[in-house]
Amino acid sequence: MRQPLSREISNLLERGRDRQLRLAVTGLSQAGKTAFLTSLVNQLRHAGVEAQLDLLPAARDGRLLGAQRLNQPDLGVPRFPYDPGMAALRDTPPRWPEPTKGISELRLQLRYRPAQSGWFAPDIAHLTLDLFDYPGEWLLDLPLLQHDFYSWCQAQLLLEGEQRRALFSEWLDAVASLDPASEADEAQLAQLAEMYAQGLRRAKQAGFSDLQPGRFLLPGELSGAPVLQFFPLPHLVAPKEMLDALPDSSLYATLAARFRYYQQQVVRPFYRDHFRRFDRQIVLVDVLGALNAGPERFEDLSRALRQLMQSFDYGKRSLLSRLFAPKIDRLAIAATKADHVTPDQHGQVVQLLEALLAEPLKDLRFANVPVKALSLAAIRATEAREVLHNGKRSPALRGTTLEGEDVLVYPGDVPSRLPNAGFWQHQGFDFPSFRPMLPSSEALSHIRMDAAIDWLIGDKLA
Repeated sequence: MRQPLSREISNLLERGRDRQLRLAVTGLSQAGKTAFLTSLVNQLRHAGVEAQLDLLPAARDGRLLGAQRLNQPDLGVPRFPYDPGMAALRDTPPRWPEPTKGISELRLQLRYRPAQSGWFAPDIAHLTLDLFDYPGEWLLDLPLLQHDFYSWCQAQLLLEGEQRRALFSEWLDAVASLDPASEADEAQLAQLAEMYAQGLRRAKQAGFSDLQPGRFLLPGELSGAPVLQFFPLPHLVAPKEMLDALPDSSLYATLAARFRYYQQQVVRPFYRDHFRRFDRQIVLVDVLGALNAGPERFEDLSRALRQLMQSFDYGKRSLLSRLFAPKIDRLAIAATKADHVTPDQHGQVVQLLEALLAEPLKDLRFANVPVKALSLAAIRATEAREVLHNGKRSPALRGTTLEGEDVLVYPGDVPSRLPNAGFWQHQGFDFPSFRPMLPSSEALSHIRMDAAIDWLIGDKLA
């Protein structure tokens, strides 16, 4: 939805004065995006009082006075549900905030004292921070813009691991005998598309990440529309030129037309209206969850991230390009749930994350885009302990499972490089899902949220 002209002019002036920042919080499913945004708002609102933000100089020096929520900048986009999220965390027993189901945003005004004083420096300055949140399921549609229908079908063949094939077995059996040249049957297409969507939902539940099209998982207003009634054709043997020459009424041509429509009318506007407006970005990755799930899902996450990182528009910007052709000029990549391993392994988590994204990170650094990898826990769920185990003192974690059981766990060792076959055969890495810890104050307990905040906005608070 277009903003009123007066608001667009106001935003333009703020950006010209470098007093407005648009931060995208992105991540694949299960990465903890809603928890991160809830904690981010909470930390900034309590920065001058109770929040522990020692790694953010403006807060450590007492210059960051706090943050206040402002009215929605875009009345057509839902507000991020911060208050329901905090209510869930303070419930008895505490619950994780409900994941958001669509796009949402929140505008904050941060007030701070500039580090340097002078004739023209104000005593109090402010920064308008626009936070953007959107479903992780839609995120993986961006790589579709690099494909036509034929190449997308070919790409889906690469995903056929044993566990994934089992989740799509019903659909695979149903499409095995399809003839691309046959006449398209609308009822059959709708039925097969729904079977494919069911496979995607099962794969998501099983911990897979590389799931396209994303709208099949969260269709929203498109539920039941023909634009969501397509699927890849496995094992195409005819040349692309021959398939492209088939009549418009053929199965192949019908699926290809719907794929193109999905690209042009669903994916491209989403990219144009949202992603291209971002100034900075944090990508959240559940590395530990994938490690916990096994080799096929770990490789699936790696492939999804490689595709995803190619879809964003990174680059340094002048003032004019900032105003009229914004690009992301600072990036954080964060491994979430750092509290699921003992503190001595946090460095290994970061090394594993960097190994997972080695090629995209090289490209970003070659383009001179500032990028930082870190591990964090937006909202703590465990406490670190040192206990006597097998005759020696060992680090451990104490927490409460989702079922309400208080446990002491030794999650195992996190590899500092990409796991080889030997790791998967003998690995002992395992952790349960924990409840969030009940907040002991207004500010949520966290691990390295202050480091993430400093990297993303700290230079604007100098």
